[in-house]
Amino acid sequence: MIRTFSLRRAPNKRSGTTRKLIATVAILGAAASIAGFGTYASWTSTTSQSHTISTGTVTIALGATGAATNRLNIGASALAPGDTIQRSVDLTNSGSLDLASVTLTTTASPSSLLDTDTTNGLQMVIDKCSVAWTESGPPYTYTCSGSTTSVVASRAVIGSNIALGGSLAALTAGGTDHLRVTLTLPSGAGNTLQNQSSTISYAFTGTQRAATNK
Repeated sequence: MIRTFSLRRAPNKRSGTTRKLIATVAILGAAASIAGFGTYASWTSTTSQSHTISTGTVTIALGATGAATNRLNIGASALAPGDTIQRSVDLTNSGSLDLASVTLTTTASPSSLLDTDTTNGLQMVIDKCSVAWTESGPPYTYTCSGSTTSVVASRAVIGSNIALGGSLAALTAGGTDHLRVTLTLPSGAGNTLQNQSSTISYAFTGTQRAATNK
């Protein structure tokens, strides 16, 4: 008796898995393509403008030394009780900003009873003239052909942050004040004031105007 056998091929599981992977990759690729289309669908618009910002300057200056615009560098000697010393100086706001105030600080180095004795030592007065002072001398004296205003009332020569009054023109940018500094050795100065010597320095400080809208 002859028996006949037939061979049946088992399913290839590996091929089925490969087909599934290929299908999955195809789906992911299609999704990525759709997402890619979305990134190019943005509309934009841009506009711009600019402006320039700059700061001002606070600068005060004294007149040229060696002329009637600034005699503060000229000393005096052989003073006696009752003597006075007059010196002119121009104060100018050469910056671009207006000022709220101008103050004066005076110091002495070397120092002596002339500046430490606040009663019998040197006394200071500062006046301003509406026009340039008319100078005579030396020894220097000054007269005003315009109007005179007190800037610092009589006080001891040494002081810190002494306010300058009298509606200074130098509070306005470009303004100039014609000042006269007068130092007096009081007539009551006693023998202890003999043979004394001091060097007085003057420092003017301008402070900017109040802040404002621009």
